[in-house]
Amino acid sequence: ELVVQFQVLNQSCQCLAWKPRPVGVWPCPVESQHVVAGYSDGTVRVFSVSRTEMELKMHPHAAALTAVTYSTDGEMILSGGKDGIVAVSSPRTGMTIHVLADHKGSPITVLQCTRKQYHDFGVEGGELWLATSSDRRVSVWASDWLQDKCELLDWLSFPAPAGPEGLDSLPPSLAAFSPWEHGVLVYVGFGVQKEALFYSLRKKQVLRKISLPAFATSLSLSPAAPFMAIGFGDRLLRLQPCPAGDPQDYAAHDDTVHLCRFAPSSRRLLTASHSAVLVWELTGA
Repeated sequence: ELVVQFQVLNQSCQCLAWKPRPVGVWPCPVESQHVVAGYSDGTVRVFSVSRTEMELKMHPHAAALTAVTYSTDGEMILSGGKDGIVAVSSPRTGMTIHVLADHKGSPITVLQCTRKQYHDFGVEGGELWLATSSDRRVSVWASDWLQDKCELLDWLSFPAPAGPEGLDSLPPSLAAFSPWEHGVLVYVGFGVQKEALFYSLRKKQVLRKISLPAFATSLSLSPAAPFMAIGFGDRLLRLQPCPAGDPQDYAAHDDTVHLCRFAPSSRRLLTASHSAVLVWELTGA
């Protein structure tokens, strides 16, 4: 059933994210349930689910937003635009404290944050985050938001041949931190081969590759078990064990699987295509 609906007139919502629950608290208190959304006019809006109202509106971008997420503690909002600009803003004050132009010129496709030990990788800060842009570049950052520190840790650029004829748009560049391998990120995107790459931030190299039947259109890594969900343009959804194992393929969608998202428990998986949203129950997860 539809529980809450927020509507912003004359603007399209391009991306959204839930505020993370407080550490050690489950279930999430109703009063802390918030959603942040990015819009086509460059604005970021924060909505309170319990009070069913918009609490904050910020305008950190001059272009449409394409990605948004919270920091792991929920104290910062990271947003990325169609022009490649990444902004870091405080939902408490409404102020934008960092503007990063490293990906300028290419739309941001993914923003993701994860916790780290304070001196992991030889840099300070308790958080790692990554930004991915559609030109197959991934930047990885270490941050200490309280100390106003944001340091570039790694910069990845994946090669690709000239765009194939007849393809209206290239498959998206997607990256995610591995929940089950510390210091490893997974990348899929248009490239020389159809594959998923596992990159080590410690060794600064690709550890292994998993071949795929086509270029991926969506990606999600299970928070609790070592496998990932990958969507493809030919209606296919694949559950892939990691680091190796036989994949399971499903063809329940009638169009490109453009979104995969595991529930925090990993017991359910949500997938979406043009006209359908499916919820999968994962037995044995």
